[in-house]
Amino acid sequence: MALTLATYNVHGCVGRDGRHAPDRVLQVLRELDADIVALQELHWQPDAAIDQLLDFGTRLGYETIAGPTLLRDGGHYGNALLTRRSVIDVARLDLSLPGREPRGALDVRLHGRQGPVRVIATHLGLSPRERRIQAEALLAPGAPRAAPVEVLLGDLNEWFLWGRPLRRLNRHFGATPSLATFPARWPLFALDRVWVNPRQRLVQLARHRSPLARVASDHLPLRAVVEA
Repeated sequence: MALTLATYNVHGCVGRDGRHAPDRVLQVLRELDADIVALQELHWQPDAAIDQLLDFGTRLGYETIAGPTLLRDGGHYGNALLTRRSVIDVARLDLSLPGREPRGALDVRLHGRQGPVRVIATHLGLSPRERRIQAEALLAPGAPRAAPVEVLLGDLNEWFLWGRPLRRLNRHFGATPSLATFPARWPLFALDRVWVNPRQRLVQLARHRSPLARVASDHLPLRAVVEA
C-alpha cells in the first residue's frame, strides 16, 4: 500500500506578494492530499483562539505534532508534522549550535501498512559547518529507533548538490533526485529534500507546481510516494 508524504517550507504563511495568508497554504495542503506532511517555518500562537497548526489539522483531518525551535511571547515558530497515520511515539531532537538560530527535528514513528514507519522532519541551518554537524546528529540515533522504512525530509538549506551533508545522507539512505524548489516562481535550488531507506521503497518524487503553490510561499512543496 502506498504512503504519500510531502515537505513544505511555508515561510510563516507569507507568500511571494508579502501577504500573510494561511488559507492559501491550507489550499496547497489540500492539493497535496498527502498522508504525512512535514512543515517548516510555521508560526503558531498556542494561546490564541485560533492555533494555526491545530487549525490546519482540524480542517484537513490530520493529527498534529509540533516541533517549535523558537519560543516567543507572540507565539512559537519551527517545525511541525501533519499525519493521517496513527502515531507510535515522538522524539524531539535539538540540533542547535551556539551562536546560531535554534534548529531541531521531529523523529516520529507511525503505523504503516507493513509495519512501523520512521519519519524524521527537519530544517537545517544556514552555515555549511552547521549542516555538517546537524546531518551527523540526525543519523546518530538511528539504531534505537530503527524501523523497516525510514524517511528523512525537510528543508536542508544545502545550496550545492555536492555539499558534504548531502553526500553523507546519500551514503546512508541512497541517492535521491534533486528537484529545485526555491525560489517558488523560478526554482533553481534543491533546498527541500526527501530520502527513503530502503531506497527502492521510493516510488515517485515530484514538485508540486500549481499556480497557488507558486505564490503561497517562497518554496515549492515536494510530494513523494513510498511503499510502506
